[in-house]
Amino acid sequence: MTSFTEAVEGLATDGRLPDGQGLATGGRLPDREGLATDGRLPDGEGPFPAVLIRTPYDRRRHHAELRGWARHGFAAMAQDVRGRHASPGEWHPYENEAADGALTARWIRRQPWSDGRVVAVGASYAAHCAVALALDAPEDARPDAVIAAVPALGAAETAREPSGVERLAARAGWWAAHGDRHDSDEDALADALVKDPGLLAHLPLTDLPDRLGRSLPSWPGLWRHHGRGLLAARAEHAGMPLLAVGGHHDHFTDDTLALWRHWGGPSRLLLGPWGHRLVAAPGTDARPAHRVNLGELYARWARLALAGGLAPVRGGAVGLGGSPLWVPAATQGETRPQNVRLLHGASFTADPERPVSSEELTVPTGRTPDRCLFATPPLPRPLDVIGTAEVRVRATADTRSADWAARLVAVGPGGVAERLAVGIVRRADPPGRAADFTVELGPLARRLPAGTRLRLEIAGHHFPAHARNPHTGDDPVTATRLLASRREVDPERVALHLPVLRSRPTPTDPVQEILR
Repeated sequence: MTSFTEAVEGLATDGRLPDGQGLATGGRLPDREGLATDGRLPDGEGPFPAVLIRTPYDRRRHHAELRGWARHGFAAMAQDVRGRHASPGEWHPYENEAADGALTARWIRRQPWSDGRVVAVGASYAAHCAVALALDAPEDARPDAVIAAVPALGAAETAREPSGVERLAARAGWWAAHGDRHDSDEDALADALVKDPGLLAHLPLTDLPDRLGRSLPSWPGLWRHHGRGLLAARAEHAGMPLLAVGGHHDHFTDDTLALWRHWGGPSRLLLGPWGHRLVAAPGTDARPAHRVNLGELYARWARLALAGGLAPVRGGAVGLGGSPLWVPAATQGETRPQNVRLLHGASFTADPERPVSSEELTVPTGRTPDRCLFATPPLPRPLDVIGTAEVRVRATADTRSADWAARLVAVGPGGVAERLAVGIVRRADPPGRAADFTVELGPLARRLPAGTRLRLEIAGHHFPAHARNPHTGDDPVTATRLLASRREVDPERVALHLPVLRSRPTPTDPVQEILR
């Protein structure tokens, strides 16, 4: 295999590669300032299909991945996006990727080692780069296939829930680590929280950079983005194949599913009981059968996609957490109401000075209720749940703005509590007037064992995962004043709906489903 490093901008180069093995770093083309790009060519004469990975997380982290692609016969490139690591320029997340990716794709297609076919590959922000190249670049620069894993599709998609509520902790952590800087400090927020445990509670939230002790000029502007789903909505015009990969425990599961469902070309979905890094944390609902060799699968799928060997359909596989099964991606449970009964808190106080914690599942006792609590009887038999769960509520707030957070928790026969799903909506109903509304809990794919009790919590906050509604009508990001909100929930008008399979699902092989 042959390796090289190029600097790409305008990308006028003759494509000559140095001899030798091993990945060179730090190289620049004479008299050209460009985006730092490392590459690996397969053994043999070529020409070869190419894989392009564009990332803000340091192209050098992908050297092993490049070698893997090359072993499968692909010319593999990893590029630092503009303004990150070795690439010059200013770093503006989600702004330059289609244009810069188009320049790079055209450069690849001009090289003597390229057969003209390009697969855009990426995870998280790099998935945005791949999808933006496919949907927003000129026709001649678009890839021939896309692999998008745990896609962080845009500023609004990452910063807000589908309902518009702010994802505070996750965005604060990402911006502290990567925002407005060439390099990264993955522990920046964690280190700051050690020094100041109340860091995310300080108001206004726009002052976070001052608390972190460094400049973050892009932080306030992040929260001006409200238009979720714009990129995914354009996916219906895509004609090339897509492989979308995600995890049930990832922040971006909804966006992974939306991309797969909207994609106009052949699309495949692999959704497992994994987190954002596509691995299962200890003690989660993943089983050994949910381990998939993604590198091998990506290469096989890419070969089929480029050869036109995929059926022109939407397919794939979903791992059923809590079981050893994979099921076809089209599997969907039938929405059924569950028998929930009120435990306490039909009247409660949502106080942003003492918000319900998103990090703690223990329900406090012996004080004024801070949430409404329901529970089901123990399940008499295992329950397979696949699809979107929701809570229907009739409730009242005495403030003109109110968030309603619903959290579904599974309590096992041994009493261990595990969060299953969370949903949150923001309402602006007239104070004191009862309103009927639905809180979507997002997609589930889970087998719940017999003896499990489901606990449903309805609260006014879910902090620090989500910014606190100040109840003043002010924007939670810029608010400086907080008010408590009195809540009333009608227990007779609360309904938990789960997508339940009527019979045991038919298992499938995830690799076969992806490669159909």
